[in-house]
Amino acid sequence: EIMNIEKIKNSNTKFLGKNVIYYSEIDSTQDIVRKLAEEHAQNGTLVITDNQIKGKGTKGRTWSTEREKNITMSFVIYPNCNAENLEGLTVEIAKAIVLAIYELYGYKLEVKMPNDVMLNGKKICGILTQSVTLEEKVCYVLVGIGFNVNQVEFNNEILNIATSLKKDFNTEFEREEIISKILEKLEKSLKDNTKIF
Repeated sequence: EIMNIEKIKNSNTKFLGKNVIYYSEIDSTQDIVRKLAEEHAQNGTLVITDNQIKGKGTKGRTWSTEREKNITMSFVIYPNCNAENLEGLTVEIAKAIVLAIYELYGYKLEVKMPNDVMLNGKKICGILTQSVTLEEKVCYVLVGIGFNVNQVEFNNEILNIATSLKKDFNTEFEREEIISKILEKLEKSLKDNTKIF
């Protein structure tokens, strides 16, 4: 079913995910959030879609996902720092996602450097971090997260290397619950474990 956005806005965060923009279908959340960042959208603005058609993965690959089954989202933050402070940011994001899933369900995911999260040796989540800088100062950072939740069918190309929570644990999960917990853990991690604010 489609996403309950109010539930996400009610996450226990101060800025992350307070402004949520939802699309039932879109090319890429990362493209939309970049436009919003250029227009100085609110800090922590989150773009979510239920069906991403041209998702961006790392190394120019695409991130494909089944409609209304998974988490596909991007957000913008405006750090007050220089470019070198962003080092290690993607890993901190990955660790926050691992922590969120562990706190919710007791499942142990693993971080695979630099930007994947794994479950039993298969990829369950990808993170795409992009920053725009001006003379060493960071203007904004875009973070895209693709997390496989309830998808059980994977095409042959990724069948052996991808998985989802439902595929491994054979139960349906609530995406909003996962998003809220990820946002909470992320905001805390950005404040406590990085040098960007």
